[in-house]
Amino acid sequence: MDLDVGVDENENVTARLPSALIPRRRGPRVRWMLHHDQFFRGIDGAADSTDGPLERRRPIRGGNHDGQRRHLLSVWLVPSDPANDAPYRLIDEVDFGENVTVSAFTNLYGCRIGDDTRVGPFVEIQRDAVVGARCKIQSHSFICTGVEIQDEVFVGHGTLFINDKLPRATTQTGELKTDADWQLMRTVVERGAALGSGVVVLGGIRIGAGALVGAGAVVTRDVAPGNTVAGVPARAT
Repeated sequence: MDLDVGVDENENVTARLPSALIPRRRGPRVRWMLHHDQFFRGIDGAADSTDGPLERRRPIRGGNHDGQRRHLLSVWLVPSDPANDAPYRLIDEVDFGENVTVSAFTNLYGCRIGDDTRVGPFVEIQRDAVVGARCKIQSHSFICTGVEIQDEVFVGHGTLFINDKLPRATTQTGELKTDADWQLMRTVVERGAALGSGVVVLGGIRIGAGALVGAGAVVTRDVAPGNTVAGVPARAT
């Protein structure tokens, strides 16, 4: 994608950027910075691409300013939306790859989704979860924080991931648990694996590349690459 937007001295940069581009994980501050007067005043000696107020940033010195403009735009900008339109979607701070399709009634926030992946309806993908490229996430699935799904993975309808080994609503003193009161159990699903409908994956599991997990299985231990498992608990077949 050509990011040489060819701005002049008085132009608002955002008016000419492709509509599919927004700042990468920087929020309203960077959208404000993309106004020409602020953004390029920083390039000309007041700012670099790090966070913080303009006057506190390290200057970029030397070199070609047009090249610096293009470089900073390429760093700050990523696709902002799925490739399709659909109603009733909650999408917040999602890093989308190219050509991602997201169905209606989905809840995606703070996650990353790779190129050409398809997300079905009634799916939730939580903050810091990662879904690779060319995946299919079928309807009613739940992908929680701490889950990494690599490229070309099939996640069947109603698949659930779990990231807490000892779930409780409150501490021993009766107070609601906070993030400091439990241990995140991370899970990895390697490239090309497939999870049938209704699979439950406990926390701290690695499902190997090309593995197949039968419908309704409860995965309580690692699955070796290429293996087929089924049942409760899931065992090799």
